[in-house]
Amino acid sequence: MSELNTRPLGDRVIIKEAPKEATTTSFGFILPEIADKPRIGEVIAIGPGFDDEPTTTPVGSKVVFSKYGGNIVTLEGVDYVLAKEDIIHAIIS
Repeated sequence: MSELNTRPLGDRVIIKEAPKEATTTSFGFILPEIADKPRIGEVIAIGPGFDDEPTTTPVGSKVVFSKYGGNIVTLEGVDYVLAKEDIIHAIIS
């Protein structure tokens, strides 16, 4: 995990998405990632949240998050997802 010089605001998180895996059929055809599967990644940075509701997902957590949530941003030459914390569905332990 690299340290970023970027800190999200409010209830935002920065997630580094895990590489997508393609499926190979028994005939050798490669099928790209399809359907509305959620994505998996690692939380790299979190915002402070708000006074009445702090951010609860710890930095370094492996998470499952919404396929359509967040925005792709390039920070220090690497693509990340910047999104509200509520797009996270689960923490993988």
